[in-house]
Amino acid sequence: MILSLAAAVAMNGGSGNSSSFPLDSFDSSTSWSEDPSNSSSEPVVRTLTPDLQPATTAVAIQEVSPWDIALCVTGTLISCENALVIAVLFYTPTLRAPMFILIGSLAVADLLAGLGLILNFVFTYLIDNSVEFVTLFSVGLLISAFSASVFNILAITVDRYLSLYNALTYHTERSVTFTYMMVVFIWVSCLTLGLLPALGWNCLKDESTCSICRPVTKNNAVALAVTFLLVFALMMQLYLQICKIAFRHAQQIAVQHQFVAMSTTKGVSTLSAILCAFGACWLPFAMYSIVADSSYPVIYTYATVLPATCCSVINPVIYAFRNPDIQKSLWMACCGCVPSNLSLRPRASSDV
Repeated sequence: MILSLAAAVAMNGGSGNSSSFPLDSFDSSTSWSEDPSNSSSEPVVRTLTPDLQPATTAVAIQEVSPWDIALCVTGTLISCENALVIAVLFYTPTLRAPMFILIGSLAVADLLAGLGLILNFVFTYLIDNSVEFVTLFSVGLLISAFSASVFNILAITVDRYLSLYNALTYHTERSVTFTYMMVVFIWVSCLTLGLLPALGWNCLKDESTCSICRPVTKNNAVALAVTFLLVFALMMQLYLQICKIAFRHAQQIAVQHQFVAMSTTKGVSTLSAILCAFGACWLPFAMYSIVADSSYPVIYTYATVLPATCCSVINPVIYAFRNPDIQKSLWMACCGCVPSNLSLRPRASSDV
């Protein structure tokens, strides 16, 4: 790069002196040699060509950020986990209850989120990310996927509440229809949110209005963060109602009081851990999106985005791999058998 700048300066200096005499520009870059046997003299160019070669061969190499590598690795792990969940649900006909529909929708959302993180890395370092379409597509995919992930977690919480509140009518055809309608509504809403930057709600023409995630505007980022806080508050309220119903059921069953009490206590602690993990992953990014903008150091954005993406890493573990029915399908797919302790395990309120 230094050689390129030096060559450019030399060329500009030579062009400035060429107006006085046409051959003055060759004074510093050519040498004349005279042969006694030959009366003609020829210019021998020695330094002009070597000075121009570095300018044509210099290539700018973009340094890869370790934060982007961490996000790409996280996206790969997310994609692998959720692809396994989707395969198990797709090839197991018995897993068609409303809760498995929601688990499948959550796995699809997290799979798209993982692929979005990988594509964002590819667009940043392997493709010209200055193209407007590439930037809008990458950001739109990430917004739609992560928004769908959050709303599907809320839908699973609603499904848990309804399965306890309306235990007698939970497995009716009406519940299945309601679940499909809820999934369709979630995906239509989230795809609309992802299309907003492409429809003009972006800061590509006015960098001063950018949020911590370019090209999302500050106003849109605040709206998404406030929506997440409302979702989190609603989830806390639903989990509180679930705990109250579970304890009420435990008190009403006198014969199995000790067993149910232990199971209910385990379920409450598990639900509390799920809620705390969800809040720990997303709350820092949501709060930072409200108070910060594009002028803040980018390292703070990475430090809050990475935990938020980790929520999609733990979602398959919490909502899929802990479920006994999905565990049985995984055992059958891997080794063709089911452990006896798993087949006799009772369903608890902590199970999805």
